[in-house]
Amino acid sequence: MARQVQYTFKGSTKIIAFSYDRFVDLYEAVAAAEGIDLGSFLAMEQQVAKTAKDKAAIKNFRQQAFTKMGFSNISFVRDEP
Repeated sequence: MARQVQYTFKGSTKIIAFSYDRFVDLYEAVAAAEGIDLGSFLAMEQQVAKTAKDKAAIKNFRQQAFTKMGFSNISFVRDEP
């Protein structure tokens, strides 16, 4: 079954195909779809992971960083039965 990711980038809602073979998570997929280089983001995320006491800090950092990039409402599309 194919997975799809729906997201909003700078006011425009889009749906893209998603595969765990190509991407680690849906944030990486939406960044690739918009042509955004995540090199510095991933380095900073690793630093946050090393210093954070819980996983909520990493998730919060990721959401805030992608909001600053112009993304919102990043989620998997659910198939209707």
